[in-house]
Amino acid sequence: MAAEIRTFPCLSDNFGYLIHDGATNATASIDAPEAGPIIAALDREGWTLTDILITHHHGDHVGGVAELKQKYGCRVVAPHDKSTKIAHADLRVANGDVVKVGSLLARVLETPGHTLDHISYVFDGEKALFAADTLFSIGCGRVFEGSYPMMWDSLLKLRALPDDFRLYCGHEYTASNVKFALTVEPDNAALQARAEEVKRLRADNKPTIPSLLGEEKKANVFLRADDPAVAIKLHMKGATAVDVFRELRERKNKS
Repeated sequence: MAAEIRTFPCLSDNFGYLIHDGATNATASIDAPEAGPIIAALDREGWTLTDILITHHHGDHVGGVAELKQKYGCRVVAPHDKSTKIAHADLRVANGDVVKVGSLLARVLETPGHTLDHISYVFDGEKALFAADTLFSIGCGRVFEGSYPMMWDSLLKLRALPDDFRLYCGHEYTASNVKFALTVEPDNAALQARAEEVKRLRADNKPTIPSLLGEEKKANVFLRADDPAVAIKLHMKGATAVDVFRELRERKNKS
């Protein structure tokens, strides 16, 4: 029985995600921005929360954990990095660990940069990547706690996943990301196509997520900082991929 994934808004621009295993009725929430929308989604589906898979410690990703833990007694899975405390964590996981949600298997990738403890969850059987605030559609997270080399390395880990994987990210930032990306690559046909798609989706108040990783590799300039053509666009011919990535992210910070 195939897994079911539900996407819904939380807070001002966060995504809430549930992944449900029909074979065992196990259901995981990827992060917990706030409890209310997650409980409402569970009630709509008739599902019971068994797990919360946390990607990093920021408040807009863990704010609902306490209430959900109290209501459902669910297991809370969190990054192994204990430099920042995550309340109610039952299991700590590191790179290469596998988390079971019923019969579903989530592989853990350490993807630091946005925060030092950031991890992503890869459901290989479902071809689903939950990348939270490391990789966005047509963008990437700000580098708050890590370094630019660290963040670039994390993006390379995600870029190495197959093209037919779907990206589920932490925020509805796609329209803003498209606007910035077009200032760098106005002639990118894949980006232009994504821009039109995003315009249609947002006009209908629909989420821009998930997106196909293969399409992100063509349209998301942050995933192509090692492409000489991108360096030339930035007047940085011959620069290292990390330096190009830093320039892109710092320009986006100011946009």
